[in-house]
Amino acid sequence: MNKTLQTVYEIGIIPVIAIEDAAKAVPLAKALVAGGLPAAEVTFRTAAAEEAIRAIAQEVPEMLVGAGTVLTPEQLDRALDAGSQFIVSPGFNPEMVKYGISKGALMLPGTATGGEMEQAMALGLEVVKFFPAEQNGGIAKIKALAGPYKNLRWMPTGGVTTKNMMDYLSFDQIVACGGTWMVKKELIDGEKWDEITAICKEAVKTMLGLTLAHVGINCGDAGEAEQTAKALCAIFGFEYKAGNSSDFAGKAVECMKKPGRGAHGHIAIAANSVDRAVYHLGRQGVEFDESSRVTDAKGKTKAIYLKQELSGFAIHLVQK
Repeated sequence: MNKTLQTVYEIGIIPVIAIEDAAKAVPLAKALVAGGLPAAEVTFRTAAAEEAIRAIAQEVPEMLVGAGTVLTPEQLDRALDAGSQFIVSPGFNPEMVKYGISKGALMLPGTATGGEMEQAMALGLEVVKFFPAEQNGGIAKIKALAGPYKNLRWMPTGGVTTKNMMDYLSFDQIVACGGTWMVKKELIDGEKWDEITAICKEAVKTMLGLTLAHVGINCGDAGEAEQTAKALCAIFGFEYKAGNSSDFAGKAVECMKKPGRGAHGHIAIAANSVDRAVYHLGRQGVEFDESSRVTDAKGKTKAIYLKQELSGFAIHLVQK
């Protein structure tokens, strides 16, 4: 996948901004970054868009900034000159897509029908915007289209909120969701940066969905693992399940048949997307042991250990 698209996927939520005052672009971008969403699609619906993009690109370099509602070659040129790293349009105009490609731009045109999507694929695009998402049938329509278009991925935008975004993001062919709920006009006009940051943090928390999966106990041998697991089952009424390398007491406790990572064992934290969790936790300074990364057939991470141990327990992320 294109490097910028990979970053879009890892971030998971792309705020869509219509900004009237370019002077507010940098504090807004910093509020988004602080909230865990270092990305923005700045729409050309306002006269301040070009200046806002330029200010963000220059003063908040950690921000992935793109231009939205790009309808003409002139707008596209201005957006790229200002520092846009991707170009989004509300609809599918093949001539605009061709022009953008000729300029080396990452193009994410809006689509709503199979015909538009096939044309986009014919031009070499691997990701398109699905807009307006909710009004066009939402995730149910995307899943219906995914059957014949297995190699296409979507960025749904329009009607997406914290409440319904996981309906989209839990589907494998969704690269990210675009949304405006964290950057509404009244929040920007009122310079409510802390509130924007808080909304972003809540959205990221919902997207990652981090929960305790199980605790692993290092046992000396298979006999001790079986004995420990069965004892826990007898006490708490858990279901005993024997495995090749470990025995489980219910779903909460894994008894290792030989000592593994961590002096005492490990703690498994489940995530809606391990790849997105690695990205967002990494932004907080968490380091991961790349040698422990386990991927599926599509290259997505299924499990990975943190470098850090806590109180004798190794910690790893696992896919829900």
